[in-house]
Amino acid sequence: MKFTKLSQDPCSGARTGLLETDHGTVHTPVFMPVGTAGSVKGVYHRDLKQDIGAEIILGNTYHLYLRPGLDILRQAGGLHSFENWDRPILTDSGGFQVFSLTQIRKITQEGCTFQSHIDGSRHIFTPENNVDTQRVIGADIIMALDECCPGDADHSYAQKSLRLTQNWLERFAARFRETEPLYGYGQTFFPIIQGCVYPDLRLQAAEHALGYADAGIAIGGLAVGEPTEQMYSVLELLNPVIPQDKARYLMGVGTPANLLEGIERGVDMFDCVMPTRNARNAMLFTWNGVMNMRNAKWENDFSPLDPCGTSFVDKIYSKAYLRHLFIAGEMFAAMIASEHNLAFYMDVVRTAAVHIEAGDFKAWKDSVVGKLTQRL
Repeated sequence: MKFTKLSQDPCSGARTGLLETDHGTVHTPVFMPVGTAGSVKGVYHRDLKQDIGAEIILGNTYHLYLRPGLDILRQAGGLHSFENWDRPILTDSGGFQVFSLTQIRKITQEGCTFQSHIDGSRHIFTPENNVDTQRVIGADIIMALDECCPGDADHSYAQKSLRLTQNWLERFAARFRETEPLYGYGQTFFPIIQGCVYPDLRLQAAEHALGYADAGIAIGGLAVGEPTEQMYSVLELLNPVIPQDKARYLMGVGTPANLLEGIERGVDMFDCVMPTRNARNAMLFTWNGVMNMRNAKWENDFSPLDPCGTSFVDKIYSKAYLRHLFIAGEMFAAMIASEHNLAFYMDVVRTAAVHIEAGDFKAWKDSVVGKLTQRL
């Protein structure tokens, strides 16, 4: 696997690149739709490819490990075969999901013991068995097991958490080196830079993690409770530290405005459940701002859903129709909204790439980012 930087904005850290995998090439900057349990909720794979244009999607190790389970995935020949997706897949380690199970998990040097949210059964993730699990799932890019430190943690806790993450990374890397992919194509792993909001810890984390980075590296532990400006400060700190030949993946972020601010600070890869989760709650993202499709103001608005949208649903369905579907509780509403939001996120990163290549990304970003968060 290989990452190549193609172009650089002269006034910021924004850049374009190519991430080459055995399942295809990913153009960066890229947004990766989240397919937690083997599907992007409410969206056909056909539409992910043809309409939305997704080049890579995510799977979640925690959820796939619990259901359908490793035996089924192994019998199926891995997640690509199981869900019939022939483009790249990235899996997280499940560390964030375990982090969120505060009341039913225990973290030690050995690993993380947790209870299933499905049936209460007990399990453990160690760096070693987490590698084995992600080998069975078979993603092109897998993530190192880490502890996701709370955004409001004090320095002492964050330092202790980072030491644990670094120890786990060393064990994870050793296990990765002594095992092989199972399905005839290559895999790589991204180490994760933790360290909460503390510059000294983030720099220590980056130096350590870069020793294990191949094609790319992830930045974790952001958008977990800290103010947005602190997230941007961490990205600014790390941008000059990470080599130019490494893809930078900002985990779990975020809004369209977050994407553009992250791109400005050197980030290449993003994922977030927001476009589909918010779509299911009737929120649409557009270049002019955010629309709540349950609002009465759309009741007799028969104009296209989004005349500037890139998805076919934006042209053929009206605001009034989509509002009716949400009010009536029709599942089709969430499907239309999800397709729109994912296509819009793709449009954001692709338009950003055009401006990076043109050399005017910074000025363009400053001119549009304010509109993205206003309510319509």
